[in-house]
Parts: sequence; C-alpha cells; structure tokens
Amino acid sequence: MNTKLLMASSAIAMGLVGLALSFAPEDILRALSLAPDVMSKVALQLMGALYLGFAMLNWMAKGALIGGIFAKPISMGNGMHFFIGAMALIKAASHTTGMPLLWVAFAIYGLYAFCFLYVAFSAPNKVN
Repeated sequence: MNTKLLMASSAIAMGLVGLALSFAPEDILRALSLAPDVMSKVALQLMGALYLGFAMLNWMAKGALIGGIFAKPISMGNGMHFFIGAMALIKAASHTTGMPLLWVAFAIYGLYAFCFLYVAFSAPNKVN
C-alpha cells in the first residue's frame, strides 16, 4: 500500500476538518441545528485541536517507513481513531433519518480505518 499517499490524504482531510472546527465552531453548531453555547464551542475547538494534531503527525510522518513494527504507534493510533469514529458514525447514521452526510462520513472513516489497520498488520512497503 502507498503509505505516503495514505498519510498525506489523511493529513489534508483532518487538517481541513480541524481548521473548520477550530475557527468556525458556531457556524458548525448552527448547521447541525444545535445551540452555540460556550461549552459546545469549546468542545468543538478542542476537537479541532485534536484533528490538527493528527494532521500534523501524519503530514510529518508521510515519508517514514510504516507497516509491521515500523511506526506502529502512528498506524495504530490512526487506525483506532478511524475505526472507533466509523463505529460511532454508523450508529448515528442508522438511528437518524435525513442525514446522508453521516453515511458519507462513515464511508470515509471506514476506508481510512481499513487502510490504517491493514498497514499496521502487514509488512511495510519499502517503495512509498
């Protein structure tokens, strides 16, 4: 698997989400029909910080040898983030009608979860 492409694409995706959560929490809350109170805004901004941190980690590690025992914490951390996120999204999507964006987010999270966990448990590809 081309881990350089995987790391770069996930870094860009998480960076965009992180920027939106960090700098536009009120707009995001309104788009979700939620009240933009202080705690909700702070929670979204903290979540944005987490996404930006993962984005920076992935961007800086995109040239590293990843797979098997190499860079295991990076592949497992990303794999767990995307797997648990996919499980939360499919639960929310199956209990909510009229929110097709949840199914799209689930598909993206599921694809990244599969890729990162595949990389974590397979031999590294020396040609990234």
